[in-house]
Amino acid sequence: MRILITSAGHDRSTALADHLAQNHEIRLTERTHVETEREFAFSALGHDSSTNLLTRGIDAIIHAVEPLPGEDVSSQLDAATRCTYNLLMAAAEEGVQQVILLSTLELMAGYPPGYRVAETWRPLPSTEPPTLTKHMAEQVSREFAREGSLGVTVLRLGEASYKTIAVAVDEALAEPASLAAKHRSREEGGAEAWSITHIGERA
Repeated sequence: MRILITSAGHDRSTALADHLAQNHEIRLTERTHVETEREFAFSALGHDSSTNLLTRGIDAIIHAVEPLPGEDVSSQLDAATRCTYNLLMAAAEEGVQQVILLSTLELMAGYPPGYRVAETWRPLPSTEPPTLTKHMAEQVSREFAREGSLGVTVLRLGEASYKTIAVAVDEALAEPASLAAKHRSREEGGAEAWSITHIGERA
């Protein structure tokens, strides 16, 4: 499988690339230049043909939605919304099969400590990045799933080791949201190509 991983300068993306490269072809991308030994493509994730070229020939995208070092709040929000939209639009046009969005369990921080929040519960995000930016990226991604353009798996990450996260990504790649939706359509009457999994514990 050929996998594109965004936010190439972030430690989590680097760790996932190292793990997934054992069995897959990896391409890294970032909105600024990053030094790496792996295949890398700079992309501003604009609404143009360069984003189509970035996603061409890709089977799955792992979208990490991490800010650049020193990036201001306005730019972070723009990246989470406009850039995510552009990336997923290009992915849909280029026939990418699935998207894994790395979100955060901080979206559920509004619930009292000790509650074991479920994936079906409504997020209660704060108004500050990175929680708000992850929430906005989820909303953009879900629209593509609703339209049937892409299968989207959301992994909301809490306190978890890189190994735990890597296993969750492996499992998501093995069963795309589109396949999970077919299972739900038989069992629950819904066929939206969208799934959410909570990984680790809330802080």
